[in-house]
Amino acid sequence: MRLLLAPMEGLLDFVLRDVLTRVGGADRCVSEFIRITGTLLPDKVYLGIMPELRNGSKTLAGVPVRAQLLGSDPSSMAENAANLARLGPEGIDLNFGCPAKVVNRHGGGASLLQDPAQIARVVEAVRKAVPAHLPVSAKMRLGFNDRALMTECAQAMESGGACEIVVHARTKLDGYRPPAFWEEIPRIREAVGVNVVANGEIWTVEEALRCREVSGCDDLMLGRGIVADPGLALAIRKALAQGTHTTEAGIDWPVVVPQVQRFWQMVCEDLEPRQRAGRLKQWLNLMRRRFPEAEIAFQEVRTQTDQSTINDWVQALPQRDLQQEWRWPQAAATTDCLEPEVQSVAA
Repeated sequence: MRLLLAPMEGLLDFVLRDVLTRVGGADRCVSEFIRITGTLLPDKVYLGIMPELRNGSKTLAGVPVRAQLLGSDPSSMAENAANLARLGPEGIDLNFGCPAKVVNRHGGGASLLQDPAQIARVVEAVRKAVPAHLPVSAKMRLGFNDRALMTECAQAMESGGACEIVVHARTKLDGYRPPAFWEEIPRIREAVGVNVVANGEIWTVEEALRCREVSGCDDLMLGRGIVADPGLALAIRKALAQGTHTTEAGIDWPVVVPQVQRFWQMVCEDLEPRQRAGRLKQWLNLMRRRFPEAEIAFQEVRTQTDQSTINDWVQALPQRDLQQEWRWPQAAATTDCLEPEVQSVAA
């Protein structure tokens, strides 16, 4: 079994990839999409979205990262894929699943699920443009407004040269509303000869095990579930090894705390000041699903915007019992981030 980290625009970026792969359990990551709109992108765009290219296409924990491209023009996609290949990505992944309206209006993402022939042309162009040793994979949904073309789309990806297909088991119309329709994935598996990976609505160990059973897929891709519970991949592996359906987290809150500190350090180093507080709140907000302590932490930081105040709060986390009432630390005079300095692949 392999567990992959999903590409999630505005959420699962290189900062969280670093943190989550340090916790452990993930076999491979996929970058957020690099949007191709008809021009040859400069290297700084690829490196800005996927700074792991500077580290041999791996996170600092050593987990491979595959670069994802999003676009609909075969020539432009091929040209950019060849350009990106110079930087040594672990592989190229093609996005046929993004449901965002702005993307779909311009013919990208899930909108291509209405045109299997165009999907085949895009995949084939990219496959021919990059070195033979470089894997080319694809990510799809079950369809655009319905599932009528889902097997045809998967077959188009395979015929174009994709070596693996990740299936987010919802249509574009479904968005991210539960449930995910894992029971549809076997039809796709039967229609193609390449490996199929199941994705969508896997928040717990129980859901991961049920997804494997219902979909028939050995491999899973984890998204919001592993952001909410950084130990989810470890817990899934433990459950499979022991043959149990444990509800225990893979890690406890005291293990999460140093990762929160590292996350904040990297956010301060690598993101714009206006993005920093929001990114911390975004992650704590999701972790409320799994950790009671994260609920308390989120309530403490949700109204804070001052970096020095948040810095003091993050520094104090290891010494605090979040199950007890405690006052917000006084803001320090400095706006420096945490010490010691943390290495960043984006530096």
